Amino acid sequence: MSEIVDVSFDLKSYEYSEAFRIANNVKDKANNIEVKVYLKDGTVGIGEASSSYRVNGEKVPALFALKDTLKEMISGEDVRNYRRIFNITDGLSRTAPSVKAAVQYATLDALSAVIGLPVYQILGGSKSKIHTDKTIGIDTIDNMVKKSIKTFNDGFKTLKIKIGENLKEDIEKMIAISEATPGASYIVDANQGYTTKTAIQFAQSIYAQNVNVVVFEQPIMWNDLDGLKLLRYNSPFPIAADESAKTKYDVYTLIRNECVDFVNIKLMKSGISDALSIVELAKTANVGLMIGCMGESSLGINQSVHFAAGTGAFTYHDLDSHMLLKEKFHGKFKQEGDALIPNPVV
Repeated sequence: MSEIVDVSFDLKSYEYSEAFRIANNVKDKANNIEVKVYLKDGTVGIGEASSSYRVNGEKVPALFALKDTLKEMISGEDVRNYRRIFNITDGLSRTAPSVKAAVQYATLDALSAVIGLPVYQILGGSKSKIHTDKTIGIDTIDNMVKKSIKTFNDGFKTLKIKIGENLKEDIEKMIAISEATPGASYIVDANQGYTTKTAIQFAQSIYAQNVNVVVFEQPIMWNDLDGLKLLRYNSPFPIAADESAKTKYDVYTLIRNECVDFVNIKLMKSGISDALSIVELAKTANVGLMIGCMGESSLGINQSVHFAAGTGAFTYHDLDSHMLLKEKFHGKFKQEGDALIPNPVV
């Protein structure tokens, strides 16, 4: 009775509360796909795909075209044997990773209903609560300082600051934000905007000003592994890979070449199956982990909340995209300030 009999895709569009700017990119809307799997007994599991052309090379129309193929791939499979479904959908790792993530989570969501156990407990139940940062997009110095003060006063003790378009301004911004929010920690994300040389200059300049950066994320181009390694050995701050770390094979290469101190797992890049493998790789290599997001609504963020709480693997959580969108909350978790709490009952 817990076999998959159908799959549906529905387009959901969400506007950002204000234009969200990162290095060399601006977004004002998120076009996500709500993925449902239907079981023989009437149970429905729900996931969300938030595609990214910049990171994954995905386009929504191309993802929609996969629906019938996906249905053919997993129809008849029992969600109680979810690893079989994961193995099948691993074939989408390079072409449609966000859909892979959505259908893998929808499978677990359906299983959760079948057995009466929340997804985070299926994944281990390591934590009952996690704490997220909140992101400050690229803007003028004055606006970024004002937003940082408000976000810090709202209870977010870790702020994620977007930089990467102007080295001099970025240094000035970080010093001003640090002075305005004493006691805060900062994840600084350049989204590939720097060269290795300018990334080293940035890190050393703000270190000299005692700015409390806990992670310096993806400062340079995703495929410049030699540059990442050089940066890691010349930066006073831990270096994290995001765009460089999509699949478990990417992460293995980064670890083997001593390129990173942290890896940013995003389910939209890796799906749940690769994310589980990356967790174990990182543990084995003593590399730190953070978990991030693309443009997910609260439905999609729900997936990462349950994954993070279930595995308990992450030092930092960057699960805030739903806070930047105009949406009606529809996740299976509660939010209290910076705390994200997975629902303890199905």
